[in-house]
Amino acid sequence: MRRLQSPPREGWRQAVESQGLVFPVTDLEDGSVVPYWYESAHYSFTMAEVDALEDTTAELHAMCLAAAEHIVSRDRFADLGITDPAVVRAIRESWSAQPPSLYSRFDLRYDGDDGRAAKLLEYNADTPTMLLESAICQWYWLQDAHPELDQWNSLHERLVDAWQKMRLRLAGGPVHFVYAECDESGEDFMTSSYVAETAEQAGLVAVVLPVEKIGWHAASGWFVDLDQTRMRTVFKLYPWEWLVAEDFGPQALAAFDRTQWLEPIWKMLLSNKALLAILWELYPDHPNLLPAYLDGPRDLKDYVAKPLLGREGASIRIVTGGEHFEQPGHYGREGYVYQEFSALPSFPGSDGGGRAVLGSWLVGGEPAGLGIRESDGLVTDTYARFVPHVIDG
Repeated sequence: MRRLQSPPREGWRQAVESQGLVFPVTDLEDGSVVPYWYESAHYSFTMAEVDALEDTTAELHAMCLAAAEHIVSRDRFADLGITDPAVVRAIRESWSAQPPSLYSRFDLRYDGDDGRAAKLLEYNADTPTMLLESAICQWYWLQDAHPELDQWNSLHERLVDAWQKMRLRLAGGPVHFVYAECDESGEDFMTSSYVAETAEQAGLVAVVLPVEKIGWHAASGWFVDLDQTRMRTVFKLYPWEWLVAEDFGPQALAAFDRTQWLEPIWKMLLSNKALLAILWELYPDHPNLLPAYLDGPRDLKDYVAKPLLGREGASIRIVTGGEHFEQPGHYGREGYVYQEFSALPSFPGSDGGGRAVLGSWLVGGEPAGLGIRESDGLVTDTYARFVPHVIDG
C-alpha cells in the first residue's frame, strides 16, 4: 500500500459533479473551502493486499453475524442501550425472519505491512454513505487517469445484482427511497438517488422522497407517500435509533414486518459500537480486532472512547501518551465503548500527506469494493477527503 502523487484531471470538479457528487468541496467556517474529492494523490495496492483485505472483510462480517446471534440469544440488548420492549421484540422477530439486507461498510485501519492485519475500527451497517464516490466517481477517475490498471470495485454491478436477487422477496409496488431533507450537504439525497438508480437498472420502479414527507394512513395501518401509495419496500438513509424515537416510531415498530425496510431493524445490533466490545469478548486476541470494553478502558493505556451511536467521529475522546483529545459533538448519552487506540497510519506526500482509513464494502453480505477517506488529524471527521485507489502489481 503506497500513497502516490498524481496530477488532477482538467475539469475534475465538473466531472464528479456530473456523476452526482454534489459536494466535491467542503465549506469551512471561515468561508474557505477544502476538497472532499481529492485526486492530487491516490493509493496503490497489490493484488495480494486486496485479496487479503477481501478475506478479512468476509471473516469480520461472519463474526459480526455470530455476535448478533449471541446478543439475541443471550438477551444482551441492554449492553447496546436498547431497553424499549417494543424495539427488542421487533429486532428479535426481524433477526429470526432474516429479511433482505442490501449493503454495509467496515472502517479498517491498515498500513500494508501485514496483509492480514487490518484492524476493525467500526461497522457502518445501517446507513452507510460514501457510496457514490466509491462505486462511480473513482471508477471513472480510473478510466481517465490509469486505464491500464485495475481497482477493487464491483459495487455498482453487485448492487444491481442484489436488487435482481431480492425481487422475489420484495412486496409488490414501487420501492421508496427516503432521505433526510434536513441534510444540507445533499449527501443523503445523493446516496438515495444513486441506490434508486441501481434498483431501476434491476427492473424495479423507484420513488425518491424525503423521510419528512412520509404519511401514516391510520385506517389501513400503512405508511404512504404523497400519492397515498402504500410504502411496501423502503430504502432509508435514516438511522433506526432516530426512527424509533420519532413520533411515528410506534407505527414503524408495529408495521415493521409489513413494510420491508432496507436496512432491516436487526441491523441496529451491528451499527451500535457496543458490537466492538462484544466481538472482543467472543474473539479475544483476534488479529483483526482491537481490545474493546463497555465498562471502561480497564488496563488500556492508550484508548478512544466512542459513543455507542456516534457519527462522523463526533464526541469521541482519545487518551494517548498522557494527552487527552476530545472531538466536539452531541453524542454520548447512550453510553460509550472503550477501544484500544491505534493511530491511523500516516502516509507522507509533497502535499502534506494524510492519515487513511479504509472503507471496505459489502453488498448482499459479500465483499464488494474499497473507498478511502483521508484526514490530517487523528480523527476521520466531516472534513476528511475521499482519495481514489488503484491495484498495481
